[in-house]
Amino acid sequence: MKKWLSTLALVGAAMFAFSTAPAHAEGEVALDRAPDNADNFASLQHGAQLFVNYCLNCHSANLMRYNRLTDLGIDPKEIQANLLFTTDKIGNTMSVAMRPDDAKTWFGTTPPDLSVEARARGKDWLYTYLRSFYRDETRPTGWNNRVYENVGMPHVLWALQGIRTAKFETETDEKTGEKVKHFAGYTQVTPGTMSPVDYDSAMADLVSYLSWMSEPAQQTRKRLGVWVLIFLGVLSFLAWRLNASYWKDIK
Repeated sequence: MKKWLSTLALVGAAMFAFSTAPAHAEGEVALDRAPDNADNFASLQHGAQLFVNYCLNCHSANLMRYNRLTDLGIDPKEIQANLLFTTDKIGNTMSVAMRPDDAKTWFGTTPPDLSVEARARGKDWLYTYLRSFYRDETRPTGWNNRVYENVGMPHVLWALQGIRTAKFETETDEKTGEKVKHFAGYTQVTPGTMSPVDYDSAMADLVSYLSWMSEPAQQTRKRLGVWVLIFLGVLSFLAWRLNASYWKDIK
């Protein structure tokens, strides 16, 4: 019971942390479909590496233990040597050293725990969000995001993607006469260490890992569900034929 209450609390905290964005921000941006890499261990391992190196500095994952990464085929020694940055024991949870009060002072809000963020937001939202940052000097962090307007999070992956600015065009609405701002594309100011294609692929890996982390037993559950449905189908057929056999001589 406590585990379920903890999970619900984290989902609520994640949704509350993002609630300061304008209500129209998500509805105006079409979400890109995230590639499905749930069965690709190489993709999930790369996503775990990106998460530990770029996300775990500010965002915790208190429902995930480092030793669960062995489910992705990562050797415990490799976890100890290359992925264990926030603690010294592989059995500990993925917590962060940054204090919530400091985070709120620096970013305006406490970064949400990402243990179940993929279930709260959805893979498509996360995939589009991570690829929609642009330079905005009017913001305290110097960055903004089309999916989450005026977000407090800086673009921590800018070195990989490079620096981009967003182009907006202002048009007059024929019905209301009000001026409406429309997005007209990005302009690449400086290149990143990754090409646009490679960056999109890396974000797909990161989102796939976040989705796996939100429910590590997801694939097992789905495979087991298929066998359960097959069993129920066979059992239903046998029950139907047995029922017909019992009642065949009764008119």
